[in-house]
Amino acid sequence: MAHEPPPKHLEVRPDEGLLIEWADGTRSTLSATTLRRNSPSAEARALRESLASNPLTVLPASAVSNGPLRAVDAELIGNYALRITFSDGHSTGLFSWTHLRSLASAAQDQ
Repeated sequence: MAHEPPPKHLEVRPDEGLLIEWADGTRSTLSATTLRRNSPSAEARALRESLASNPLTVLPASAVSNGPLRAVDAELIGNYALRITFSDGHSTGLFSWTHLRSLASAAQDQ
């Protein structure tokens, strides 16, 4: 798998999600919901696998929010990833540039 070069610009907008300007000039916006649902954290991966095999899986309390999910902060991790903190407290997934680009491509195809 080829590695995506770092974006030119990243901006977290709590009400919109993550705005990305890629090295090739492409612009993408990923909602907080899309990012949280596709978090690469072990916890989120396990939940996605459980939901895929059993749609009646009980969601953890942290997955049920009292308001709209928001991306509240982001931190660069080296030159390869972004850690996003969500309004539900989740912040353990490291979003590599390659993962973010694949999410952006999938969102564009919908």
